[in-house]
Amino acid sequence: MLNRVIFICLSLSLYCAGAFQSCRWIDNRFKQYSEKSLALLDSMARNCTNLTEDAAAEDTVAFPNNLYHQASNASAEDKINFLVQMLNQTSALFEEDQSSASWKENTAENLINIITRQADCLRACIGSHGRKNNKKLNMYFKRLSTHVLKKMGYSTEAWELIRKEIKTHLMRADLLVSSLLATN
Repeated sequence: MLNRVIFICLSLSLYCAGAFQSCRWIDNRFKQYSEKSLALLDSMARNCTNLTEDAAAEDTVAFPNNLYHQASNASAEDKINFLVQMLNQTSALFEEDQSSASWKENTAENLINIITRQADCLRACIGSHGRKNNKKLNMYFKRLSTHVLKKMGYSTEAWELIRKEIKTHLMRADLLVSSLLATN
C-alpha cells in the first residue's frame, strides 16, 4: 500500500512538472500574440505635451521592477501565474472609461481580446495548480487606476501614461517568457 501511495505521489509530481514543458502554446503562439498587442499599443500612441502631469503620475506609481525581478527568479509555474495576473489586471484596466482616450474603441477592444487570450492560454498551461495572486502587483494596478486614471479624470494624458506603462509590462512579459523557453 505504501509503495502504491509513493508511486502515485511521484507520478503526480512528474506530471505537474511536465505539464508546463508540454505547453506548446508558449513556444509557438505567445510571441505572435505579444507582437500583436505591442503593435496595437504603438498604434494607440499619442504625442502628449503635458510633461509635468506625466512626471507627477510616474512618481506616484513607480513601475514594479522588483516584482519582475522576483518573478524572474521564481519557478516556471509561478512565472506563469504572475504573467496571468498581470495580463488580467491589464485587461481590467483597459475596460475603464476610455471616452477621452485618443484611440478608437475597437482598437482597445482588440487589445483586450488579445491580452485576455494570452492570459487564458497561459492559465491552461499550468491548469489549476496555481492561481496565487501577487498582492503587491494587485495594489500596483489599483494605484494605476486610482492615482493615474481617476485622479487625472480619465484624460487623454492619463490614458497615454497607462499605454506606456502597459507597453513596458508587455515587454517585460516577453522577457519572462523567454526565460521560460530558455530553461526547457
